[in-house]
Amino acid sequence: MSSQAVIYSSFYSEDSAEIVNWFAAKKWTVFLDSGHPRSKQGRYDIISGNPVCTLQTRGENTTITTKNDVIVSNENPFELLKSELTRYAKMFDSSNIAHFDLPFVGGAMGYFSYDLVRHLENLPTLAQNPETISEMQVGIYDWALVVDHETKQSFLICYDEREEKLDEICEFLAGVQTVDNDIEFAITSDIKADYSQQTYAQAFQKIKRYLKEGDCYQVNLTQRFSANCEGNTWQAYEALREINAAPFSAYLNLPEVKILSSSPERFLKLKNGHVETKPIKGTRSRKSDEVENAAQLDDLINNPKDRAENVMIVDLLRNDISKVCQNVRVPKLFEIESYTTVHHLVSTVTGELKPDQHALDLLQHCFPGGSITGAPKIRAMEIIEEIEPNRRGVYCGAIGYIGFDGNMDTNIAIRTLVESNGKIQFWAGGGIVNDSIVEAEYQESFDKAAAMFEVLKRFQQK
Repeated sequence: MSSQAVIYSSFYSEDSAEIVNWFAAKKWTVFLDSGHPRSKQGRYDIISGNPVCTLQTRGENTTITTKNDVIVSNENPFELLKSELTRYAKMFDSSNIAHFDLPFVGGAMGYFSYDLVRHLENLPTLAQNPETISEMQVGIYDWALVVDHETKQSFLICYDEREEKLDEICEFLAGVQTVDNDIEFAITSDIKADYSQQTYAQAFQKIKRYLKEGDCYQVNLTQRFSANCEGNTWQAYEALREINAAPFSAYLNLPEVKILSSSPERFLKLKNGHVETKPIKGTRSRKSDEVENAAQLDDLINNPKDRAENVMIVDLLRNDISKVCQNVRVPKLFEIESYTTVHHLVSTVTGELKPDQHALDLLQHCFPGGSITGAPKIRAMEIIEEIEPNRRGVYCGAIGYIGFDGNMDTNIAIRTLVESNGKIQFWAGGGIVNDSIVEAEYQESFDKAAAMFEVLKRFQQK
């Protein structure tokens, strides 16, 4: 017998970080953050913790943990998650609250790292793996606090009316103090880059040779920055969302890693069968001077190189979602979206999910996002593995939710800080095509990383 969803009106705060602050130190806390009130592009925040089931993929094995059992499987992690989510969706019936039209009614939340693609494609193993964390960490949550900043309401959803369950949720929301939470966040070393300008140029030229030889049309080249750190990463996330508020942000406190994302890019949204993806290709730094800023915007919207790059990735994503969708269209091409430090060129691709397909089929067939690989996708990923010295890990993967109701929303995990084992890392890069200029691409990676640099420098020990 299934349990139906129960929904309660809850306390509303214009800044959901004020709520999360009480329990950010608890493992398996998830905060999917619209960036409100600084970012006006998002509407909903989603907060939860204490999942009823967790899935962690490391190498060939996925460990599925519930309160009563631990199972290890070497099957495809996307299929394992689909199976577990389907099982829990039958136990937790959300149909009675569909009229509330909330984005999330309970279900799976977590991250899918870029390197999870190795379960889907046979890629070479050449780059180092500095994070040494799971390729996937996802919890299945039977309760969530959903904050609607448009109507200024909050809703607590759960699948158990017992007073004990509400007490458990309230206890979670009341927070906990830990040693880690008591230590002020600090950067305790210099920030190091994988590339010098010279070694970046060498990697760039290798890609140019592949492009000239016809291996690819475009390859995304990124560089990693890292520093030692200690203390409460929630403080760093609060600074990040202050400096670079973005509509697809997230803070995840998971057993092996803490993820601080201020992503501007939606990967895949699925709602009532309608699919949307919004690839970013084309970036300019934002200027404080109005005349200079207008020139940046004009150059971005009219630059043939950026438009060509954008179209390449739109075509790639049209092909990806066509595997599981019908009526695939491109309703918006070359729109400008502006953020604190940069302007982006964004397009929109839509489709209708075929009736026999699941949200996780869509995610699997499109993974990882084409905007951060290149085209053709598999050959681009092979070149990335050859040229970039370190694995991408969480960076360029996806963070988000897949609900019991079949709906999904995920970001592309860019503008993202990843802390594990006393080290914090972030990456930035861009697509390389035949007419790319090495100095401009190198500078673009720093433009994209500007907010992360500002956060770390704010906490750097003198």
